[in-house]
Amino acid sequence: TGLSLRSVRHYEDVGLLPPAERSPGGFRLYTDAAVQRLLVVKQMKPLEFTLDEMRALLDSQDELAAGPTPERRRELQDTLSAYRVLIEQKISKIEQRLAGARALHTSLGELLR
Repeated sequence: TGLSLRSVRHYEDVGLLPPAERSPGGFRLYTDAAVQRLLVVKQMKPLEFTLDEMRALLDSQDELAAGPTPERRRELQDTLSAYRVLIEQKISKIEQRLAGARALHTSLGELLR
């Protein structure tokens, strides 16, 4: 996943990951589903989502995958749609910051000519 062992343990401690099984040698063994959760966390962290927001998104994804009732399915889809809107807003802010960084880069390049 590219995450440090410390980060993985932290995410397990705060409940973003289910407790890992242990190998005979004491190593943590994570399921494919747990690894997928870690990859989502890895994507959410740089977008400055809180742990509670990460947990809510992950839980909604899990519940949706489990085949909820039609009414609950609509609620979960609404929740995930709201996260998509929030992510779009975060992308917009990142693009603004990137444009500012590019402008600064260009102006410094012009000074060096």
